[in-house]
Amino acid sequence: MNGYDFTLAGVSLVALGSGALWWPDQRLLCVSDLHLGKSERLARRGGSTLPPYDTRDTLNRLAADLTRMQPRIVVCLGDSFDDLDAARALPQDERQWIAKLQAGRRWVWVEGNHDPGTTGLGGTSLTELPVAPLTFRHIARPGASGEISGHYHPKATIRNRGRAITRPAFLIDRARVLLPAYGTYTGGLRSADATLATLMRPEALALLTGPVVHAIPMPR
Repeated sequence: MNGYDFTLAGVSLVALGSGALWWPDQRLLCVSDLHLGKSERLARRGGSTLPPYDTRDTLNRLAADLTRMQPRIVVCLGDSFDDLDAARALPQDERQWIAKLQAGRRWVWVEGNHDPGTTGLGGTSLTELPVAPLTFRHIARPGASGEISGHYHPKATIRNRGRAITRPAFLIDRARVLLPAYGTYTGGLRSADATLATLMRPEALALLTGPVVHAIPMPR
């Protein structure tokens, strides 16, 4: 399995190369910031036109993770939809696809700033999810510990043979994990941004996603 093993609050976790977080003992898979329906929302609001394949690409990658890991619980850590109208506008085949992915497992939609409210797409909507000793929420709270969150779409850069490679990245320290954005067309915030540099402890690592997970001291 392509991943990086680490512990948070005494819990063994795995950061997967796909951008998903795996909790083996709970058989829990967590993904953040899917932003399903982003191309639809941009078109609806008269913004830049993007190819309308982002939702299908994201769901394809999520389906692959579900097939590989066979989780009992799936936590979508907020901003699963680019807004609630995007959730309502999903084509019927994509709604059925999500229902198929949910079948036979507990599915939790943690509410984000883009999608505060129920999705009407099965599962349970919560403002946050405590699974002792961890808490899953969309936006990190300064001073929290045992916290898993998303929201910031962190990314980091490494240099390899003279080339700079930038990828979505997990940020981890002794208190928290920040997940990268899982969705297509989501962009990212560099780890050196003041918001992230202030939030993360000095020992923080950046785990760059991809075919091989690269762990480096968090660039600041």
